[in-house]
Amino acid sequence: MKIIFYGHSCFKIITEKGKKILIDPWITNPLSPKEVDTGPYDFILITHAHRDHLGDVLKIARNGNPEIIAIHEIQQYLLNQGISKVTGMNLGGTYKVADLKFTMVPALHSSSFPDGKYGGEPCGFVITLENGISLYHAGDTGLFYEMKLIQELYYPKIVFLPIGDHYVMGPKEAAKACDLLRPEIVIPMHYGTFPILSGTVENFEKELKKYNLPITIIVLKPGEEFSL
Repeated sequence: MKIIFYGHSCFKIITEKGKKILIDPWITNPLSPKEVDTGPYDFILITHAHRDHLGDVLKIARNGNPEIIAIHEIQQYLLNQGISKVTGMNLGGTYKVADLKFTMVPALHSSSFPDGKYGGEPCGFVITLENGISLYHAGDTGLFYEMKLIQELYYPKIVFLPIGDHYVMGPKEAAKACDLLRPEIVIPMHYGTFPILSGTVENFEKELKKYNLPITIIVLKPGEEFSL
């Protein structure tokens, strides 16, 4: 399995069987590397309707006809935009396809389309791969205690957590999230894209040390890859 970071909250995952998944497809964000895979993808996951997460989905969706997975309101929006291969779901549900499982879990945030209309509830995704390993992409979120339930139900080995503060968790809250989730690996995201996202990896590392947990922090620069 490979994980490639494209900046902000955008990740590309290549599964053991070669399925390509893109999460929060803002591939033209200010931190994006020069070379970005524009598809085709097998699946695109969208955590909420804000512009910096809905991103470039309309462009990417027209390259190879990937299956987009999102909450019902985003599904309806994309259908109205002429994108036909969209699977809508809702919080708590699991969608099983191609030996993968996509579970939609809550996030503590807001969600609206670029025109300001309601974009459904924000979410995170637990992705269970063909080999049974689970990944948790938290989306944009504040800290919430029910992350412990995500740990108890899905045992995510790798978690992608925002640390940027102001609009999402900061380093202190993200460290507590790790205490609740108990992953083996945490990959920070949603920091440094804009000055207001001032949380840093250094502060996150400092906060996480207070819990004395056997967790490895993998810091990816945009364009970098991590293999498991």
